[in-house]
Amino acid sequence: MDSVFREATADPRTQAVPLSHVSMELGHLYMEDFAAGRERLRRQLTRVKPWADALHASLAGTVPKGRPRVSSCFLVDDYFSPFSTPAEVLPMLLDEARRAGLSIDYLARESACARAGGVEPARSVEPRLVESPPPGSDGSRPSVRQVGWLANGERTPATGSLEAMSGLAAWQPPSEVGARRHSIFVDIELWDGDGADRTWSCPFLAAVWQLTRLGLLRDRGEPVLRPAPWSGEFPEEWAQLPPLLQLNPAAAPFAAYRTYSVLPTRFLPVEHAVHIVLERVVVEEAVLRQVAERSAREGVEVPAEIVRRTSYHFFDES
Repeated sequence: MDSVFREATADPRTQAVPLSHVSMELGHLYMEDFAAGRERLRRQLTRVKPWADALHASLAGTVPKGRPRVSSCFLVDDYFSPFSTPAEVLPMLLDEARRAGLSIDYLARESACARAGGVEPARSVEPRLVESPPPGSDGSRPSVRQVGWLANGERTPATGSLEAMSGLAAWQPPSEVGARRHSIFVDIELWDGDGADRTWSCPFLAAVWQLTRLGLLRDRGEPVLRPAPWSGEFPEEWAQLPPLLQLNPAAAPFAAYRTYSVLPTRFLPVEHAVHIVLERVVVEEAVLRQVAERSAREGVEVPAEIVRRTSYHFFDES
C-alpha cells in the first residue's frame, strides 16, 4: 500500500467564500408581521423598493472592474415565535416582493444563526467577544461570558450594604466608553438560560447574521452557512428547509464586502446593539486577510473596522 505524506500547511485551513460587493437585506418577517396580514407586508416591501433602487444607482461607476455585484436576502423568524408554515408564508412573501418590483435571491431562517446543521454560529461568536474595560476598572465586574450582558461602557456601581452611620453612598451615572461629551449608555442582553436551555437574544443573532453576510464566520475553517439551491414547492415544516436557501440560480454571491439593510424603524434599537457587538468581536485573522487580499485585487475599498462595513436605511411603517 502506497502512503502519501503532506505538510500540514499544504492544505488550506480556512476556506474562502465568494463575495459580492454588497449584500442587500430587504427585510425581516416576524409573527406579528404575518398576523397583520398581506397588506402590511405589501406596504413594507413597497417602501423598500426606492431604497433598493437607490443602492444600485449609487454603485454605478464605483467598481473598477466589471459591474457591481449585489445580492438580496430576507430573514424569516423561525426561532423566537415560529408561525404558520413555509408552504403558506413563503409563496406570499415572494409574490408580494415581485409585485413591489423586488427579487429575493436568498432566504434565511433566523434559527440558522443559532444552529445550522451541526454548527452553532452564535456559540462560535461568543468566545470572540472582547470587552472594553472602562477607565479605572478593578476587574470586579463579571465578564460577558459569565453573565450574558455586554455594555458599551461602565455601569452604575452597585452600592451594596452600608455600615451603620456611614452615610449614603453618592449615586454615579453609567458612562459610555469613548463618549462625545455626553454618554449614550447601552447594556445588551446576549442570552438567557444556560446549557441546552440557552436562548440567544435578537440583537446577538442579528450580529451573527451581519457577520455571516460579511463572509466572516468559519467553523473549523469551513463557512458556517452555505446557500442551498431551492426551487419548487415549500414544505409544511420550517425544519425541513435548509438554513439558507438560494432562490435565484443566477444570483451574485450571498456574502459580500459590505451589507446594506432596509428595515422599519422598530429595528433601530436592535441594530444599535448590533453595532456595539460588532465593535467587540475579534474575527479570525486568516479570514480578514482573505477579504483584504481579494478586495485589493479587485480595487475595492473595504474598511478595516467590521462595523463600518454595515449600513442601513430605516423607514416609518405608519
